[in-house]
Amino acid sequence: MLAYDAFTVYVRLFLTAFGLFMVGLCLLSGVPDRDDAADFYVLLLGATLGMMLMASASHLLMVYIAVEMASLPSYALAGFLKTRRDSSEAALKYVVYGGGASGLMLYGISILAGKCGSGFLPDVAASVAATFAAQSFDAVTLIGLLLLLAGIGFKLAAVPFHFWCPDVFAGASAEVAGFLSVASKGAAVALLGRVLLAFLGGMRIEEADLLPQHWARLSWYLGPALVFLSALTMTFGNLAAYAQTNLKRLLAYSTIAHAGYMMMGLCALTREGIEAALFYLAIYFFMNLGAFAVVALLRNLIGSEDLSAYGGLVYRAPWLTVTMAIFLLSLVGIPPLAGYMAKFQIFAAVYHAWQSQQQTGLLVLLALGLLNTVLSLFYYVNVLKVMVLHRPGELPVSKPVSSLALAYTGLLALVLLIGIFFWDPLSSGAHKALSAFHEINPVRTVQRP
Repeated sequence: MLAYDAFTVYVRLFLTAFGLFMVGLCLLSGVPDRDDAADFYVLLLGATLGMMLMASASHLLMVYIAVEMASLPSYALAGFLKTRRDSSEAALKYVVYGGGASGLMLYGISILAGKCGSGFLPDVAASVAATFAAQSFDAVTLIGLLLLLAGIGFKLAAVPFHFWCPDVFAGASAEVAGFLSVASKGAAVALLGRVLLAFLGGMRIEEADLLPQHWARLSWYLGPALVFLSALTMTFGNLAAYAQTNLKRLLAYSTIAHAGYMMMGLCALTREGIEAALFYLAIYFFMNLGAFAVVALLRNLIGSEDLSAYGGLVYRAPWLTVTMAIFLLSLVGIPPLAGYMAKFQIFAAVYHAWQSQQQTGLLVLLALGLLNTVLSLFYYVNVLKVMVLHRPGELPVSKPVSSLALAYTGLLALVLLIGIFFWDPLSSGAHKALSAFHEINPVRTVQRP
């Protein structure tokens, strides 16, 4: 039910490192307080363990158990600020939406298990491939797959399963929002990548004989669905971010947009695309955690998370302003920051997939990805404009930022500044993560049904 391979190790290292950085941020920012710290860290580590299981799940039942194990502690973390009404509201919305998504996914899993006679992913993949080899269309199997993808899409905050994300991020503390924005995305991308590897021919080498050679027929249905979801997710996320005045809500929609970028790599339906998504995760770790860390520290400094209170912060908190600029410009993908490396890998994977497959949807997706990158520049730069060019506000300083906290944000920013010099080692690490899987067969060898 659980796979232990290089893919699992890569994601577990990612989640473990991120968990350590999260604990460091919480200790520096003072959330949670001493009385609630034990409960908070148990929930944090419990959610991280569930996310690790998501990355290694090789059985449909374990997929469901792992998603629930990651989700239930996250619900409690979202409402951990017990004295704030919006925090409780965020937790309640998260539970309601999460329950609905869980039900959809469980229904899809029951359909697939009943149709295939097994929940083991290699067996399910073989059965689905055989079904589509025998007939060009099978509604029951497609419904099961779509419902399974809906549950994973909820964890990924992909449109139209994103409803929980802005409200939860706005109501939760910046620390919890940062955890959900990175760890939850990483686990969901890993789970979706493992499922795609199973259903599109990239099984573990020792299990390759279980899969018929007609698997690529399924890609004619999964491919366009993923392309559509990716394009919709990144476009909606970037457009919705324009109207946001709360930094956590703005970063929530930014997180949705970046989920779309990660899905772009998976849309290629190639090993290179999945490697690019894993590479993107490694860089996204530092970009997004850094942005939420600055929001948390500025909350302690000025007592507000609203953009209107950020006016003139370059004079009161110059170091945090500089590091925030690095994080936001890296999220855009400005060279030579590490965010440029991440987006380049994604776009290159999609372009190479288009060259080999000649699918128009991939070319359209690539164009939309480039366009969305340009669009995102405006709302990220607007934050910097307020911090640098607007008049300083009159909000009192409520809590000074420690030198250790400044060093923490500086370390994250430094990684993004010098990351371009470690492009090849990071890319090689993502490549090794898929070393246990054989090469996916080219889609172009199969005629469209």
